[in-house]
Amino acid sequence: MRAIWKGDLSFGLVNVPVKVYSATESHDRSSHQVDSKDGTRIRYRRVREGTDTEVEYSSIANAYESESGEPVILTKDDLAELPVSRSPEISILEFVPIDQVDPIYFDKPYYLEPSSKSPKAYVLLTKALEQTERLAIANFTLRNRTRLAALRVIDGVMTLQTLLWPDEVRVPDFDFLSADVEIRDKELDMAASLIETMASDFEPSQFEDTYQMELSKLIEAKAEGGEAFTEPEPTKSDDGDDEVSDLLAALQASVKDRAAG
Repeated sequence: MRAIWKGDLSFGLVNVPVKVYSATESHDRSSHQVDSKDGTRIRYRRVREGTDTEVEYSSIANAYESESGEPVILTKDDLAELPVSRSPEISILEFVPIDQVDPIYFDKPYYLEPSSKSPKAYVLLTKALEQTERLAIANFTLRNRTRLAALRVIDGVMTLQTLLWPDEVRVPDFDFLSADVEIRDKELDMAASLIETMASDFEPSQFEDTYQMELSKLIEAKAEGGEAFTEPEPTKSDDGDDEVSDLLAALQASVKDRAAG
């Protein structure tokens, strides 16, 4: 792996030099866009509006709107002057119980590796986080943007998980939340029974990306001039009344099927 960033993890008067690595990678098949008629590669150009004049990437800036509605153009150099952009520090702000950070806030994960000659301070913080069962809430700057993050330990490695800002998480506003939905005790008990029959420990390695597997099969079949899949049989769609009337029966059948399996 190649480090994408290097800085100091700081809490109190303690500084822990670290290297930052992306913790994930895509397994999607690579592709490029082509004309479906003959496979000619499609290219995109950056041109001035209303002309065919191409603009160099280095000359492209961003236009923002001021509070008065005036357009303000900021270049990459302008954005680099922001004080926060020059900070090489991951600052721990507080330590919170693990269950207080809802997963909906989790964004991209990064691994932290100690970059000093002695990893003692790194290991000490790792063990302290594990012992106290808390997350460290931190902020740092990556690619000229301030990030909020949760620092946690996974398999002995400190992992920095960027968090969405509060105003980036939308509040759900759905009609059913205010509706008076009647749930019978028997239905609830049967649903709980089905959950218990499907209860397990999470083992990520047992799951596979079906889409990517089928995509690979399709690619190979097309390359050989054949067909990868047959047309599925059409299925009947149930209306809302059938769904409600058959709910308990479906739950009972599901529990019975799980028990038989």
